[in-house]
Amino acid sequence: MEPLEEYHSPFDFEQGVNASYLYLSPAYSDTPPSSPAVKTRGLCHPDSVPEVGEDAATSVGPSSATPAMTEEERQELQEELVKVEDEILTLSQVLAAKEKQLADIKRKLGITPLNELKQNFTKTWQEVTTSTAYRRTSETLSQASLKATAAFTNVGSAITRKLEDVSMRSLQHSASMPVMR
Repeated sequence: MEPLEEYHSPFDFEQGVNASYLYLSPAYSDTPPSSPAVKTRGLCHPDSVPEVGEDAATSVGPSSATPAMTEEERQELQEELVKVEDEILTLSQVLAAKEKQLADIKRKLGITPLNELKQNFTKTWQEVTTSTAYRRTSETLSQASLKATAAFTNVGSAITRKLEDVSMRSLQHSASMPVMR
């Protein structure tokens, strides 16, 4: 496809989208873990996880819980199933192309994974330091530090006074003793 060509979607968006089923993710899985396995032309995606006791083939087949349907209705549903599977595959391919385009743009801009990690870390640190909990903790620790400093100062002063008293008594005691020659 030429870059200047206008993109025309293969999807008919007039019908709407079943948002409860369609799931896009930058991960490699086409469907969320709780979705039925998607089979594309008879091949099951190895990274999709079927629900317990259910897969795409059994969910459209006749069961005792659903009313009987005609062969024509069943054929229409089978065709719709193939169409939806093809749409999902196309969306996966478009997503992969967009991820590649994103990586190329980042590479051209010089944005490396390490730069992104640094930016994310800086942003997270800014968010943490501006949070209410961080500010309260910081203020509490600051007050505790001031109180601890004052307490150490008082203890130091008391020890200094005590040492001065002891040394004064020692001097007085030695001054009052007769000197022997």
